[in-house]
Amino acid sequence: MRHIMINTSSFDLDNFPDLTNLKMMGIAVELNPYGRKLTEEETLHRVGDDVIGLIAGLEPLNARVLGSAKHLKAIARVGIGLDTVDLEAARTHGIAVFNTPEPPAQAVAELTVGHILGILRHISRVDRAIRAGEWKGKFGQLLAGKTVGIVGYGRIGRKVSELLAPFGVNVIAHDPVANDASAVRFVDLPTLLSTSDIVTLHVPYTTENHHLIGARELASMKPGALLVNIARGGLVDEVALLASLESNRLGGAALDCFEVEPYSGLLKDLDNVVMTAHMGTYATETRGQMEREAATQLVEHLRKIGEF
Repeated sequence: MRHIMINTSSFDLDNFPDLTNLKMMGIAVELNPYGRKLTEEETLHRVGDDVIGLIAGLEPLNARVLGSAKHLKAIARVGIGLDTVDLEAARTHGIAVFNTPEPPAQAVAELTVGHILGILRHISRVDRAIRAGEWKGKFGQLLAGKTVGIVGYGRIGRKVSELLAPFGVNVIAHDPVANDASAVRFVDLPTLLSTSDIVTLHVPYTTENHHLIGARELASMKPGALLVNIARGGLVDEVALLASLESNRLGGAALDCFEVEPYSGLLKDLDNVVMTAHMGTYATETRGQMEREAATQLVEHLRKIGEF
């Protein structure tokens, strides 16, 4: 029996419009049984000889995995980034790759703004204190009047800028490609880092921008500045970030993604770090739209090439 594997950590099958038709044609659809991101070995095990389609999350779809998927014809990624997919290997093996770039922008941008407000006003820190029996407010800072530097001015970066506008902030941006927007002033990365009160990252991860924010970049940021990363863990050197936060060089960090996930490193022990579990797209409305779009893309391609 031919299979379509769903590897995302969660997936609502009600968002798979062609599910009944596929079952009638003898094509089985299987969910991720672990409820988390798959390892390479688990992914390898799930892309056996009878798998023709894959709905992907953040599992490693490298050359080894794709080379073992003898009948895989299409991958539909629930999300924007394709850094976990070896696109050259996919081309070599004739595997079409799709993603869902439009739906996540609002959800990721809203989480970004939520993190900025949360760390400025110490929301999670005071919440933890209350739960521990301590009732004591903590002075924070206003977002109004701050300079926010957006690194990466694509769909998400632009949406973050739009959401921040009513707060009365000064938005600057750095993006080597999208640099013609009239709504913000574009600067080089060193200028952005040295002049921003808050730096938020919205660029895809590539080997070229591995540790885009390292020890040198952190040292160039304004004393007390905040770093927000709702993009990819590999963009930030976590060892250097830890040192910068422990020395109080930076005022704090808000992180939704890490180099190794689930994260269990030393950043979790710092009061001036707020963390979420790679959940930028985890809004019910957004997730449903992404899942429907990925499922439709996958089925349409498989139908187009004559798999059913």
